[in-house]
Amino acid sequence: MVLIAFDVLCFLVVSFFYWLVTLIEAGSLPQDGTVFLLNCLLLLFTVFFFRLLFRVYSNIWRYTDTRTYFRLILTDALGGISAFILSLITRVSDFSSIWQFIVIAALNALLTLASRFVYRLLYKKQKTNDLPDGPQINLAIVGAGQLGVFLSNELSSSSTSSYNPVLFVDCDESKIGSKINGIPVFAEDDQLERRLRERGVTEVVLAVNGLDGDKLLELYEVYTRLGCKVKIYDNPIKDADDPKNSGKRTIRDFEIEDLLFRQPLKINNSRTTSYYAGKTVLVTGGGGSIGSELCRQVAKCRPAKLIILDIYENNAYDIEQELLHSHPDLSLTVEIASVRDRERLNSIFALYRPQIVFHAAAHKHVPLMEHSACEAIKNNVLGTQNTADMAEKYGVEKFILISTDKAVNPTNVMGASKRVCEMVLQCRGDSKTCFAAVRFGNVLGSNGSVIPLFKRQIAAGGPVTITDKRIIRYFMTISEASQLVMEAGVMAKNGELFVLDMGRPVRIYDLAVNMIKLSGFVPGVDIRIEEIGLRPGEKLFEELLMKTESLTKTENNMIFIEKDTPLSRKEVEDKLTILSAAVRKMQLDMDPIAVKEAMKEVVPTFHEPEEINMRASQAAEMRACRKNV
Repeated sequence: MVLIAFDVLCFLVVSFFYWLVTLIEAGSLPQDGTVFLLNCLLLLFTVFFFRLLFRVYSNIWRYTDTRTYFRLILTDALGGISAFILSLITRVSDFSSIWQFIVIAALNALLTLASRFVYRLLYKKQKTNDLPDGPQINLAIVGAGQLGVFLSNELSSSSTSSYNPVLFVDCDESKIGSKINGIPVFAEDDQLERRLRERGVTEVVLAVNGLDGDKLLELYEVYTRLGCKVKIYDNPIKDADDPKNSGKRTIRDFEIEDLLFRQPLKINNSRTTSYYAGKTVLVTGGGGSIGSELCRQVAKCRPAKLIILDIYENNAYDIEQELLHSHPDLSLTVEIASVRDRERLNSIFALYRPQIVFHAAAHKHVPLMEHSACEAIKNNVLGTQNTADMAEKYGVEKFILISTDKAVNPTNVMGASKRVCEMVLQCRGDSKTCFAAVRFGNVLGSNGSVIPLFKRQIAAGGPVTITDKRIIRYFMTISEASQLVMEAGVMAKNGELFVLDMGRPVRIYDLAVNMIKLSGFVPGVDIRIEEIGLRPGEKLFEELLMKTESLTKTENNMIFIEKDTPLSRKEVEDKLTILSAAVRKMQLDMDPIAVKEAMKEVVPTFHEPEEINMRASQAAEMRACRKNV
């Protein structure tokens, strides 16, 4: 209301100025004073009518852009034209007064715009005076496009920011050598280091849309070598299903996930959402890393009911409370149960009659399962058999198993147990229930994964421990893993093994080095990296999921299907009998050797880790990683 009152005053000043100039030049008004007054009132009404109609006064003027100024000019032009037409219709004036409307409307628009510019300049000056105490951080913005310019405007108009943008860096030759908002634009050339040093730049912000992992890594390494701390201008929250839930762009530190050299997985969200909508979905191991993320993704699809099944009540409680808060209308139930308990599973399936089952309940830690091998059999293998049997008994539509790349030529009990789980599903090709499995590599940030371990070690001052400097792994984010599983559930027909193109492998040593750098330390100086030797059952590299000729493409170019020849139900039952006998033997003498020997008999591709590690230097996976380094 204050701004409208100010603009009315501006209009009156312009009208009086026009009247005064006309009076001085002509000695008298060319028309009756009453007519002039009526025209002015008519113009005042139409101009402010269109300004309110186009919501000109809903803008915060210190943050406005060119479109807002254009809208103001447009509204005043429409107001002038409308006032002139109304004046003719009401016979207040004739065509001779057209210049009166043009001049007053134009001068009024000009004065309004000038007042806005003056306000922005005064605000910017006040912002400079109100800057927080302490030294300003001279900032270089990489990217002189729309995003970079927006960032520079935001920093310039903020009264709380301690950043001072001093230069842009861009590869567009048409921009190099020019200035944007008074800030020079330079090329990324041999002189860049000198320019950064001369202007006292200590931090660099990447403000470029659509950068993939490779380009991010390249830019990060370039500016890190130049002695700058590198940050990124990005959304802290990204929700592909609901862009409104994505956070406001902000300057943030690099995360190790930004540097893992892979494009994000693209999923057909609309198809996935519609498939799970209105269905009853059960997630075993729903409190775990993958299971809980699956629950989040399923909740977004508006299922008829979501059942979280987990033996560990703390994790189950956490995800339950999170989902109740984020999805208050969700029909949600938590059942504390073990997949080993066949009778309990029978009761749960009989009560809820799920249509979709995601089976994520499993023991996954390799060294622990080497020592407690019988637990891997009981929980992973027999637990999967129990859950699959209940799915068949109660007419589940689809059953999706979470598997692992460690099931490919396994060298440990955990990986071998997951291979047996796949066999348990593949032998059920004659079932009315559609069974499928999804294989993927290491998941960033999951419980017990390497990144949380490294973060804790860095926070404690080191050392960061790695098993072997040569060891490599494939990585993906929890979100990617869960979306892949969701997509597999849509595409599954029966018996498929879905595999993900995991991109290129990452050396764990390089991962440790980058994490130390991201934490602001110097590897080997501030934080030591220490080799502790390979753990039981561990191999130097996980074999490529994508190298077999039996893979077929799906409509998603990052998801493939491996058509493995399934065993019969009788053959799988015989294998399970061998494993069950080995479990009983181990429970008597606590020696895991019997289970490992049984695994070698049941899984023909099972190898001792030494067999694989001896030929690691010739492996295609290790060669690919060396090329990338």
